[in-house]
Amino acid sequence: MHFTHDTETALLGAAALVNTMAGETGADGLATVEELDAFVSEWRWTGAHVRDEPELQAVRALRPRLRELWEREESGVVELVNGLLADARALPRLVKHDGWGWHLHATPDDAPLAVRMAVEAAMAMVDVLRAEELGRLRVCAADDCSDVYVDLSRNRSKRFCSATCGNRVAAAAYRGRRNG
Repeated sequence: MHFTHDTETALLGAAALVNTMAGETGADGLATVEELDAFVSEWRWTGAHVRDEPELQAVRALRPRLRELWEREESGVVELVNGLLADARALPRLVKHDGWGWHLHATPDDAPLAVRMAVEAAMAMVDVLRAEELGRLRVCAADDCSDVYVDLSRNRSKRFCSATCGNRVAAAAYRGRRNG
């Protein structure tokens, strides 16, 4: 399944945002305004970014809600997506910027960052749901990892959030076979 560039980017960005939550390591990846700045820069968010504590707290508060996209059944995801769009009073419009072709934005450029992040994730989920590809949203299969990811592989075979987790599980299995 090939999603449009904006859908893939929004899905991957939502997963990355969810994965900044304190997990197995206990470290929050968005503990400071500077870390939010780096995240916004890395994921190339356009529009308003005020770089203050309230903005940071709003983005941090969004993460558990987005995590639910990976945890709910289809009807629950639909309910969540509709809620995210309604809360933001999303109004889709076509835009072209930064060398990308026509794509949808559903909030004004000056909308708060957390609102834009929520709506971008919701709009991407609209495409996922319409394509009946909800199964591509997964939680890492490594026992010691709870990160989420989007399986964009052709055959839907990805099991781990990263090569690091996959290699760690493979090495443990190898050691188990050698010692067992």
